[in-house]
Amino acid sequence: MTAIKNLVLAALIACATPAMAAEVQYPAGSRIGLVPPPGLAIMPGLQGFGDTDNNVALVIVPLPPQAYAELEKGMNAEMLKKEGITLEKREAFTVPLGNAFAMVGRQTVDGKVVRKWVMAASGSGMTALVTMQIPIEIAKSYPDNAVRAALATLTARESIPDAESLSLLPFTTGDLADFKIAAVMPQRALLLSDAEKDSDEAAKAAHIVISIGASAPQNDDRDAFARRIFAGVSNLKDIRIVSSEPLRLGRQMGHQIMAEARDAKTNAELKVVQWLRFGGGAHLQMIGTAPAAQWTQAFARFRTVRDGVDVR
Repeated sequence: MTAIKNLVLAALIACATPAMAAEVQYPAGSRIGLVPPPGLAIMPGLQGFGDTDNNVALVIVPLPPQAYAELEKGMNAEMLKKEGITLEKREAFTVPLGNAFAMVGRQTVDGKVVRKWVMAASGSGMTALVTMQIPIEIAKSYPDNAVRAALATLTARESIPDAESLSLLPFTTGDLADFKIAAVMPQRALLLSDAEKDSDEAAKAAHIVISIGASAPQNDDRDAFARRIFAGVSNLKDIRIVSSEPLRLGRQMGHQIMAEARDAKTNAELKVVQWLRFGGGAHLQMIGTAPAAQWTQAFARFRTVRDGVDVR
């Protein structure tokens, strides 16, 4: 009997170990994550998980909180049919994120039949839309019970680590001069601010936006190019350019515009600086804005941020 008990205990431990080891994984820059089905791994550049050898993908898309009610009402057999999906089953879920429902069926994509999962979940001030696509010929490698178990782990973390958010940008940053990371547009732009996220104080705070553009002018065109780019800055009115001149930024050519303006919503007096840095057929654009009364201190901090930015 002792030997049998030991064997049973060993079997239970062996079965429990993989489950205990399974942890929720979050695609880079996403608050939403899950324990992926065996065979899937986080894919760089994909907001989700993939198995490139077998053309399997699980994608997670964050949506506004109000989207859940619309999806719950509108996602039905008729709607899916318009997307070429034949619905087999719809079921309710309760996941760590909150209430959810999932639908599974078949779809023909580029002449090939795939097993298609669609799930919507609501919680933590958001809606999560999850889709998974499996070529029908390898569907046995991703059985329904494994996919269902993975979807049932869908959850959200409180926030995204700053280092992870910054890793999604095509440029690196140095000293952020005590600015907070207000928003990151992967592979495109970074907004730093003194204001808290979703705060009514945004119009009274200093901000700097750093972005990268795919074009760069010739030497003679840089002033005109800088003025044209500056004219596209949003949320400003009554703009008066004080100076526009070339300057070196590090080891590269650049351009600086200094201006005065008013906030388009509050009419508050602002001062603005735009720096462009050219190189490699592209340009970095850095725009700092601050209330006129805070300008001297804000400008010094903008320069600190500027001097730490470099293209990857």
